[in-house]
Amino acid sequence: MSAAMLTGGGAGVAAPLPPSLWAATAPPAPATPPLRESLATDVLVVGAGFTGLSTALHLAGHGARVCVLEASEPGWGASGRNGGQVNPTLKYDPDELVRMLGAARAEPLIDAVSRSADLVFDLIARHRIDCQPVRSGWLQLSYSSAALPAMHARAAQWARRGVPVEMLERAEVARRVGTQAFAGGWLDGRAGAVQPLAYTRGLVRAAQEAGAAVHGGTQVTALERQGTQWVATTSTGAQVSAAQVVIATNGYTGALWPSLAQTVLSANSFIVATRPLRGAEAQGILARGETASTSQRLLLYFRRDAQGRLLMGGRGFFADPRGPQDFAHLERSLALLFPQLGPLEYAYRWGGRIAITRDFMPHVHEPAPGVTVALGCNGRGVALCTSLGKHMAARIAGKPDPFPYPVTPVTPIPLHGLQRFYIAAGVAWYSLLDKLG
Repeated sequence: MSAAMLTGGGAGVAAPLPPSLWAATAPPAPATPPLRESLATDVLVVGAGFTGLSTALHLAGHGARVCVLEASEPGWGASGRNGGQVNPTLKYDPDELVRMLGAARAEPLIDAVSRSADLVFDLIARHRIDCQPVRSGWLQLSYSSAALPAMHARAAQWARRGVPVEMLERAEVARRVGTQAFAGGWLDGRAGAVQPLAYTRGLVRAAQEAGAAVHGGTQVTALERQGTQWVATTSTGAQVSAAQVVIATNGYTGALWPSLAQTVLSANSFIVATRPLRGAEAQGILARGETASTSQRLLLYFRRDAQGRLLMGGRGFFADPRGPQDFAHLERSLALLFPQLGPLEYAYRWGGRIAITRDFMPHVHEPAPGVTVALGCNGRGVALCTSLGKHMAARIAGKPDPFPYPVTPVTPIPLHGLQRFYIAAGVAWYSLLDKLG
């Protein structure tokens, strides 16, 4: 890649933070002014979401000079729009990962993922991040009694690795969740929830206090290899020279690195939030503060926030939402789950893009000397991206710790230009399987 000029979009386009519950309730953002003067640093991080900010924070802790550039403002993408669930899991269960990768590669990965929620809540405590953290566990719920043995077998796999789990039958789920809709489920005691934009802004402040520079409104428009350095050209006209570059743009990846955007499908996830619930009936819904999701292939996820609002998220259309009608499927689902609440008033509706990989695994790439890429958290970004950042920082800093995440080549998805049809076909197929199940 010597002397190559790479051009195109960085972490999205310069745009205001989209309206959402999180944007309305997060603490004020730390100052992250656009970069106006060219500079030299050890590591340039492109993208100020969970991955980029965790990488920057941990690199600064290793003594590196770090500069983070974000096209809009920190948390503009999925990190400021997601459901806020902190779930330390992958799509695949531990035994399946061992079969896929072999024990030598799988066990370090399983351990890193399992500890990812610990990392999030440790950072929140250490840096006094005001993000409404709750750690009451995650409920995975099934509508079908026939699916419970497999679900409980999954819980047993984690229990054998020392994870606090509970296997729940219908009556206990009804008591905890406040609905008769589910046949049972299990509780993962490691999990929790945060206000995700507030957590993002807390990571910005922590990285700045550790010595990292964070600049919003500064899109990286080109990367050029010059000798042992990478030189980034930005939308403000300033340049950054660094020996190492981390690209952490995830579901908003553009053309900055050849073919990188073609390695993921950028699917929309939509979320609705009610006004704060009141009354005795409302108190019986997730009263312990657990988060929840269904076991369907097209899952729904829901929880209460610190003010008692009920949130539900799930798949969205490929296009960005245009109005309340695009969220009707989520509102119908809430009405079916909790009919005792009667008609609900919705205060917020919003959406964002998540990066889905072909194998549903997070992808780490090292496509050229001094370049590291991480993307594709498949809807598990709060915990997983924070963990990826910590471990990438140690690897870049030359620490001897084994790197637990597989490093793979940049491999575009065939006929990626048809991703709208990939996603539509996948949604239709998974919807059919869910109905048949």
